[in-house]
Amino acid sequence: MKTVSQEIQDLSIKSLESTFNKLSNAYKSLTDKGSNTTLVKKRRSAVKIGLRSLKDACNGGGFFYDEKIILTSKDILEDIIPSIEKQITKAKEGSSQKTLNERRLIAFKLAIESLENRIK
Repeated sequence: MKTVSQEIQDLSIKSLESTFNKLSNAYKSLTDKGSNTTLVKKRRSAVKIGLRSLKDACNGGGFFYDEKIILTSKDILEDIIPSIEKQITKAKEGSSQKTLNERRLIAFKLAIESLENRIK
């Protein structure tokens, strides 16, 4: 993984944890309503695996997933990036929403990179 500061690592991990929590809440809400949860479930799982991979790359600790799961998670995370980029372009300069999504974009890219490094 490319070298990034400890601050960026910490902010990226916090961003992915926040994203995972939001997806978990969305999953619960959709389940309670009886709605289709397939997309949220896939994204939540991919974020969880990306988060674990990034944490392991930054701090060590152990990461035990097979290549198929890693590739699937990487692909799902890559598919989310265009929507994050779109939100960044729509957000007002200097707004908290823009900052949040810029951090989220960095976090996703670092998670994808850490997953890619596991399959090389």
